[in-house]
Amino acid sequence: MRFTKMHGLGNDYVYVDCVNGPPVADPAAVAVKVSDRHFGIGGDGLILICPSEVADARMRMFNADGSESEMCGNGLRCVAKFVHDHGIARKPTLKLETGRGVLTVDLEVKNGKAERVRVNMGTPILKSADIPTTLPGDPPVDTEFSAGGQSYRGTCVSMGNPHVTIYTADVKAVPLEAVGPGIEHAAVFPRRINAHFVQVHSPTEVTMRTWERGSGITLACGTGACAVCVAGVLTGRTGRKLLAHLPGGDLELEWSEADGCVYMTGPATEVFTGEWAGA
Repeated sequence: MRFTKMHGLGNDYVYVDCVNGPPVADPAAVAVKVSDRHFGIGGDGLILICPSEVADARMRMFNADGSESEMCGNGLRCVAKFVHDHGIARKPTLKLETGRGVLTVDLEVKNGKAERVRVNMGTPILKSADIPTTLPGDPPVDTEFSAGGQSYRGTCVSMGNPHVTIYTADVKAVPLEAVGPGIEHAAVFPRRINAHFVQVHSPTEVTMRTWERGSGITLACGTGACAVCVAGVLTGRTGRKLLAHLPGGDLELEWSEADGCVYMTGPATEVFTGEWAGA
């Protein structure tokens, strides 16, 4: 199986070109194997770049545990770079099909290669039943819930996949590895949840850390950063334009008042290509 290793701010996946190559049989099982950082290629999951009847390409994303996710913002930026740089569709603006629908991405190209990508992530999903969560409110804002024997106050948003934002005075002090699994699997989140702890520095700047559903601690989460931007507006802590510091780097976010869509801008990096002997 030919693959390309790529990352968006350290949120790394194994990418397979299924437009010019054969489809991957049993991608859920393959995702578990290739994601292993000791016995596989290493990554937060597997992303397939597939043909699409309605867009320039289609993205399918599988977490490190084999579960398929609806969306991945960092992954989408990397798919856009791959589609452009590898000649599937060499255009400055691309349409990409995802579990969230068809999204528009704009590329910043230098020397023939896409370096930064701006993604229209669409409008946030704010109805509790659609996020989904059983917490009250559409959406729940600073709503108390219990997980792993602890109490939290969270604001829930979906960007095509579910997120909860929890504010803290010191994000570095959060024992994310200890509390993340409990929050992900809390009963109030029927399809599990991506959990983000956020420290606010100003109305335009935050630092965040992420426990990602199906993958654990990751260096960045694009959809999560978008959800944090929305949560900041809903709770009155931050404005519609936000610089988010993630462990892997920075993302620029905007929840547009004009069209209600969330825009995310950040880098996409190709690391290496190879052939995996396991499939």
